[in-house]
Amino acid sequence: MGSCEYRLLSLFPGTTSHQDYPTDRPLRIPSTDQVLYNGVMKIPKRLKPLVEDGLIDEVITQLMSGKEASVFMVRCGAKTRCAKVYKEATNRSFKKAATYQEGRKVRNSRRARAMEKGSRYGRRQQEETWQNAELDALYKVSAVGVRVPETYGCVNGVLLMELITDEEGYVAPRLGDVSMTPEQAIEDHGVMMQYIARMLCAGIVHGDLSEFNVLVDQYGPVIIDLPQAVDASSNNNAEEMFHRDVNKIRDYYGLFAPELLSTRYASEIWSVYSEGGLSPETILTGRFQDDTEEADVDAVMEEIKAVYAEEQERQAYLRSLEEDQPEPY
Repeated sequence: MGSCEYRLLSLFPGTTSHQDYPTDRPLRIPSTDQVLYNGVMKIPKRLKPLVEDGLIDEVITQLMSGKEASVFMVRCGAKTRCAKVYKEATNRSFKKAATYQEGRKVRNSRRARAMEKGSRYGRRQQEETWQNAELDALYKVSAVGVRVPETYGCVNGVLLMELITDEEGYVAPRLGDVSMTPEQAIEDHGVMMQYIARMLCAGIVHGDLSEFNVLVDQYGPVIIDLPQAVDASSNNNAEEMFHRDVNKIRDYYGLFAPELLSTRYASEIWSVYSEGGLSPETILTGRFQDDTEEADVDAVMEEIKAVYAEEQERQAYLRSLEEDQPEPY
């Protein structure tokens, strides 16, 4: 992919449309006097163990605080990275967490039973599972060619990741903070549809995808924030979430290229996936034809009756075998 061109949308009071946003002010890392206290930034409590263990050499600044985590810019040796600190369950405001966690597999049976009972050990294990979910999802989607931040491990509820920057070294803006030409929008939308399809190939649905969970650098979009990612095959809400993810991304790019609003990638991709034909190399068109053929209700009922009759015969046969058994001595 070649270099991409975007304009930053600085969100100032009084702006009401994309045309109103000033575009001559870069999104910069906060200045030193904004983030230091007496010359040195106070190290957040959750990051102290990583500093003491030498995994982090310096905490530079806080980048953001969200509903499930806070993100800090840190220095690890000569590298500048970000540290995502997951909030404790009692401090998270993420709605309907149980809906997203449905279908997540826990291999250890003792751990699974404890989590179901809600014991102290179970709650601790559930918290650990939540914290590691994003790391697992990032590994899986990266393996199928989706651009996500490179990860360096999750320690004590802190995920160390690559810091995505633009070509000048500033923190990369979110998709929702940039403007682009119709041509760039169409190109990037196609890339995002391919990424979303590849995620589904890996069994992952983002679940909360929007213009605010995508960063853009000089090479294009980078997907972030996957702690709520759902299992496509075992979560009953996966299809609904998938359609919502795809349509949110379509609607945003459609602000710059309105012709994208008539595409039907969500239905196309999910249909191919459901039929077992989706692969990372699948060519997408954005076109989908609804099945207008009415269901043959009578034929379905006849099939149900036939299966029921067959089961009745099987049960009768089993009962006859039991009756023919000789009495024990």
